[in-house]
Amino acid sequence: MRRNCQVEPLSKRHLITIAFSILLAACSNEPKSTAVPPTIVPPRQGVMQPFRYHKLIEVSPGQDYDIVSWGRGSSTIGAFAIFHSDSAAAKYTTTTGDLDGAIVDVFNTDMDLDGNPEILIQAKGNDTINYSHVYAFEFTNGRAEKLEFPRLNLKQRQGYRGDDNFYVQDGKLVREFPIYTGSGKETRPSGQKRQLEYGLRDNSFTVKQLSKGSTNAASNVAPVVIEKPKNTSSSKHHTVAKKKKKKHRRRSSEDDG
Repeated sequence: MRRNCQVEPLSKRHLITIAFSILLAACSNEPKSTAVPPTIVPPRQGVMQPFRYHKLIEVSPGQDYDIVSWGRGSSTIGAFAIFHSDSAAAKYTTTTGDLDGAIVDVFNTDMDLDGNPEILIQAKGNDTINYSHVYAFEFTNGRAEKLEFPRLNLKQRQGYRGDDNFYVQDGKLVREFPIYTGSGKETRPSGQKRQLEYGLRDNSFTVKQLSKGSTNAASNVAPVVIEKPKNTSSSKHHTVAKKKKKKHRRRSSEDDG
């Protein structure tokens, strides 16, 4: 007896279940992808051309000074600018000047204690006589007045070969540099340093030497005083001669008597 086998059609529910199983198996066979963290580009350091140097000095809240240098085509000469921002009064001024060398540091002082800030720019030059250049300005009510920084005189310049170090101490600007001996190829460091302290009076710089001793390194050694020895032999001879002379006179008087 033949039986008729009838295949019942799959329900919609069964079809969804089969499709989900196939999709799940396919996803499990795919290689797992590792998440790559995004690359973080660090911000660019320094200043952009044509600027070479920048320093911000905040004298007081709302009183900011931005000092910059710039110049294309040369690394030894250029120009500098001082941007003064008075945000309280919404006033902005610019002071510029020619620059010889590269800016090493900028200092803020009030050496004369008049309440007006002084901005001092130290630049390193290439010459050997005035190796460091200082550009000084005093700001009064936003107006800049240029101050003439004194050059080293003849005594202060003895043994000078640059390598200046400037810093502010007790409200004054201090300058120190090593002292050299000899000249030309025979120039050698002496191991000593010269210290100068700069102040300000009536918008003119004063200079005081802090280092002990003379500006000449060799003169720091105490001089040796050589005393002239006494000539004892000549003195003794002179005494004996006097005795002989007196004795001779005594004999002469006896003969006369």
